[in-house]
Amino acid sequence: MTGIRVVQWATGNIGARSLRHVIEHPRLTLAGLYVTSPAKVGRDAGELCGLPPAGVTATSDVEAILALDADCVLYMPAVCDLDQVCAILARGTNIVTTRGEFHHPASMSPADRERVERACAEGRTSIHSTGSSPGFITEALPLVLTSIQRRLDRLAIHEYADVSDRDSPDMLFNLMGFGHSAAEFPPERFGYAAYSFGPSMRLVADAVGLPLDSVTATGEVAVTPEKLTIAAGTLDAGTVAGLRMTVTGTHQGRPLMTFTASWCCSQVLDPAWELRGAGWNGWNVQVDGDAPLDVDIRFKIPEGRMGEMTPGYTANRAVNAVPYVCAAPAGIRTTVHLPQIIPVLA
Repeated sequence: MTGIRVVQWATGNIGARSLRHVIEHPRLTLAGLYVTSPAKVGRDAGELCGLPPAGVTATSDVEAILALDADCVLYMPAVCDLDQVCAILARGTNIVTTRGEFHHPASMSPADRERVERACAEGRTSIHSTGSSPGFITEALPLVLTSIQRRLDRLAIHEYADVSDRDSPDMLFNLMGFGHSAAEFPPERFGYAAYSFGPSMRLVADAVGLPLDSVTATGEVAVTPEKLTIAAGTLDAGTVAGLRMTVTGTHQGRPLMTFTASWCCSQVLDPAWELRGAGWNGWNVQVDGDAPLDVDIRFKIPEGRMGEMTPGYTANRAVNAVPYVCAAPAGIRTTVHLPQIIPVLA
């Protein structure tokens, strides 16, 4: 596994953390860096992730990146460009991505799946989607927990995030919609959750032999009853301070798997929600079967460091997956196809 040549593609919050770990990794070598922002072009990779100069200059030239003939691209743009993906794969470079389009090949449109598989065959390459959520919590951990079951009645994952100390105004107010009117959250707005988490859910269900009939998503919001000040700014009374979405997968007409995400800026909400407590960030996984389990995983993050530390939960698994994806047979490779991902730490 020594000397795997890697390109980092995009340097947002997750990409910058991934870039840092590639530079520091004992068995990976940074071969190139692709950026989308003109302000980042020409800058050293180390500068873009808080490290000393790494000797690799950022570029927005796709052809220059393809010409590197790297072993793997860590593909982390805000939007997936299938033309780019197929060009990378056909050129002979594998892809590990935190994009969610490739978690479950059967959930892809037949045309897109065929294009990607054809590119993989041409380049003798593989592509793998991973991350923390979806990824680790919706695939890797459930597959481990179900390995001690001989009957599965229900698998329920609950994600909790108290974002009150996260100093990320753009993400919280503009992207997620905290501080806005509840009227801006019609039920159909939560439909994207089925697209985001459904493929992961179907992957696990297929793997254990209980394929899902359907995947649906619902959502709700709660407001702050009084003016609220958090690290990212101020929310007026009566505006959204809690978001909750639930994705449900049914098997033979009954709910078999659920993923519920509850994000809040305050413990005091209207209507009142059952929450895990101030500062509680993490997951609860319940497995109902012949070996029932109730597992809490809490992010142990010091106060005020949420924004600094959370990108690693997504980026780290992608970096650790690189050697396994490079060694995998050609094609779209899922968590089920790959061996257990073990990090190389020294």
